[in-house]
Amino acid sequence: MGAGASVHRPVLLAETIEALAPRDGGRYIDANLGGGGHAEAILERSAPGGRLLGIDADAGAIAGARDRLARFGDRLQTFHGSSARLAEAADRAGFPSVDGVLFDLGISSDQLVDRERGFGIRAGGRLDLRFDVTRGEPASSVIAALGARELAGIFRQFGDEPHAMRIARAIVAQRVAAPIDTAELLAALVERSVPAGRPTRIHPATRVFQALRIYVNDELQALEVALVAAIDRLAAGGRVAVLTYHSLEDRIVKRAFATAVRGCICPPKLPTCACGIAPTLRLVTKRAILPGEAELHDNPRSRSAKLRAAERLAVAA
Repeated sequence: MGAGASVHRPVLLAETIEALAPRDGGRYIDANLGGGGHAEAILERSAPGGRLLGIDADAGAIAGARDRLARFGDRLQTFHGSSARLAEAADRAGFPSVDGVLFDLGISSDQLVDRERGFGIRAGGRLDLRFDVTRGEPASSVIAALGARELAGIFRQFGDEPHAMRIARAIVAQRVAAPIDTAELLAALVERSVPAGRPTRIHPATRVFQALRIYVNDELQALEVALVAAIDRLAAGGRVAVLTYHSLEDRIVKRAFATAVRGCICPPKLPTCACGIAPTLRLVTKRAILPGEAELHDNPRSRSAKLRAAERLAVAA
């Protein structure tokens, strides 16, 4: 991690632990280990016999979390890779079934100040945006290679950016003169390209950076795959909790939970179920849990967080 790393504050910590309800002897997966704050609380609550598998695509995050959680010894196992490889990671760890899975889909404080990858707009640095720098293409290569129409599509699809085409055309024009290879350069270009609005705490380039980060890490596809694997891996009574930070993630979680809660996929007009698919989950949170005023004051980065949780049912064979 870059110099000046800040203290990582787990979002909705008490609410997340209540939703997961860790117990002694349980097996748990933190599918986005990050700074290790949620993992630490799970290991504490599941003492003395609980075990946790932490997964993260960021090798630096795993190293930092292992230092933080060293006191738990072999109760902690880690896996370097995308959460999409959750089933593989669980098999390697010897977790045929688990009592809880946590997804925290946010960016950690350490990542936001890491100038090697440019996650933090104001921190700046190389325009990389990959969690795993050994895989895929950095964001700088993406904006150097794609045409305006393709770039605008990324900004709209993954960032809901209203000025997508204007920004994309500005990128294409700028890169003729010089490469856009740092977060500072891209942020300044976006700021110049969009109409001035009312001043806010959110930088005008936030949606563009979000869109590029989601694209280069294939985050939404990874989430869809990982959620299916997590639900399938849960033991009866096991719980899955997900912290999302934008509507695209939240929509995927709501859809996955709704499908598992409903079970039957028969057309509504059929008088009786013909598919035989039973519900596999029940909702623990009827509505998303949001940060309270105290947390918003202490940790403004939590402002967009939503927590949803569900419990695995005992499904008859």
